[in-house]
Amino acid sequence: MADHESDAARLHATLEEVKLEEHHQQHPAAADRAEKEPIQQGLPAYEGSTTDLPAEKEEPDTPVGGEPNLREQKTLPRIGERLPYSVFLVAIVELCERFTYYGCQGTYQNYVTKSFHGNLGTGGLGMGNQAATGLVTFYQFWCYVTPLVGGLISDQYLGKYKTILYSAGVYMIGLLVLTCTSIPDSLSSGHALGGFVASILLTGIGTGGIKANVSPLIAEQYTRRHMEVALDKKGKRVIIDPYITVQHIYMMFYWSINIGALSLLATPYMERIIGFWSAYTLALCMFVVGTTLLVLGRKIYVDRPPSGTVVVDAFRVITMMAKRRSMDAPKPSYITERGQVSTVRWDDQFVEEVKRTLQACKVFLVYPIFWMCYSQFSTNFVTQAMQMRGHGIPNDLMQNFDPIAIIVFIPILDYGVYPLLRKFNIRFRPISRIVFGFWVMSLAMAYAAILQHYIYMAPPCYGDPLCGIAMKDGKKLGNDIHIAIQAPAYVLIGVGEIFASATGYEYAYTKAPPRMKAFVQSLFLLTTAFGSALALAFLPALYNPAFMFVYTGLAAGCFLAGCVIWVLFRKLNEMEDDMNFIEGDVDAGQKQNTDSEGNTDDTEANTASKGVEAKN
Repeated sequence: MADHESDAARLHATLEEVKLEEHHQQHPAAADRAEKEPIQQGLPAYEGSTTDLPAEKEEPDTPVGGEPNLREQKTLPRIGERLPYSVFLVAIVELCERFTYYGCQGTYQNYVTKSFHGNLGTGGLGMGNQAATGLVTFYQFWCYVTPLVGGLISDQYLGKYKTILYSAGVYMIGLLVLTCTSIPDSLSSGHALGGFVASILLTGIGTGGIKANVSPLIAEQYTRRHMEVALDKKGKRVIIDPYITVQHIYMMFYWSINIGALSLLATPYMERIIGFWSAYTLALCMFVVGTTLLVLGRKIYVDRPPSGTVVVDAFRVITMMAKRRSMDAPKPSYITERGQVSTVRWDDQFVEEVKRTLQACKVFLVYPIFWMCYSQFSTNFVTQAMQMRGHGIPNDLMQNFDPIAIIVFIPILDYGVYPLLRKFNIRFRPISRIVFGFWVMSLAMAYAAILQHYIYMAPPCYGDPLCGIAMKDGKKLGNDIHIAIQAPAYVLIGVGEIFASATGYEYAYTKAPPRMKAFVQSLFLLTTAFGSALALAFLPALYNPAFMFVYTGLAAGCFLAGCVIWVLFRKLNEMEDDMNFIEGDVDAGQKQNTDSEGNTDDTEANTASKGVEAKN
């Protein structure tokens, strides 16, 4: 009987070793941790009863400054760190670019819809609502297709900094064209339409090169890449978790984006009182400031050099996977095992990196539904506000409630809610945050649908807002319902962005292989383009009283999309630590220098007996 028990124990240990080896092949990060931290693979075989087996020894505490073991990773609270100054410099550059983007794009609906001397107020091209929505939606689509080219150029040829700089030059040319062709003489002579089209094409190219690279560049400024045991101010043992710091970086990054979006507080009044050209001049000046800061900080950025043909190789790997119907088919080892000569120029590790990229990108497939809803805030929501009584408030000013909501709620979440959850060892993981963001966005669309219903119930035009009888002083007025009631819809969009969009940036960076950070980020941005393309399909339905049904359909679609993500991808929450992939994306020579006491420049954490002062 004892012999049988001994054989069974050996067999069990062997099976556990095989399972662990297969797991490490699928998750290289887990294998790295296992090499540094041996785990008991199975119990040795003992003769006699199983009650005679010795009790499993608890792993000793890791010394301060060491990498935590599995027990500590499960039990010790996790904290982030203070950010290096270069992070804030990149954030300011992005703030200036977004100031320009939103300051211009937020006025395009009015610029294209209203006539230069029409009865709807100060205008531009006078092409009507459907044409305006079509052009603005195309612009959004274009701005988020071009990042594919920007990511390719960055990862393969120029690197992030140079790609951003050259793209800024193209962007500036587009802004000059827009400003010059929006002056009254150009509008009167009929040259404005050609200038507008040329401008959105050029600024879209510039946006693509900047957006694909600035989000991974800002995370690369923080160079810690492994967890570490430290002491907090009270002398308690904690884990410095670089992924918490990366999460904080992207929350701050998104916060700075929306500080820039407050340009819409100024440009609607400038377009109305002075003219569209004044709003575009302000945007151009702010962009010049951002580009100047980018150049001045060039010597302090951490910028991973381009990796040659990595993106092209990635597409070849994916093609081989599809043709041979095996995720391992492109591996040189797989090819040689089948008696063939391997002629590929990559190794097995690169194929594993591509597999991880595909795993992460699965989540992005549902994002176009979210962005289709999001695109309403600068197109149909502006039209909806025009159908309401403004009481002196420009209809495109209401868009500011979206960035204001983000600016208010991000600090509450980042410095209040998330640290409180971590204190109780509750991890609000990315998939859960993304799903919650989708559901909040669906509430925004539902609110817009209900509001549209009440607009149709209000006098004087009821189901046909801006009709001929709603004239005062030569200008048409909206139905008798206050424009401020639209604010909660924008607030809900902002909250949904925090959970879905900011987390998407973080997810794209932490799950992408080091050599393809910019390209994977561009794939995430591409989902915005697909969302805009889907929104174009609704153009035939953009008339009264069909607006209400459009918003209702968007609300239902976004809610169901969130449910789909939860059903299909909730298991990825449990694989979060194994899927994270920031190790090796910053060269050793690029890391911040350490002082004589061994403390890094980019953190307040002291891994000696002084303790750690870190961001909770």
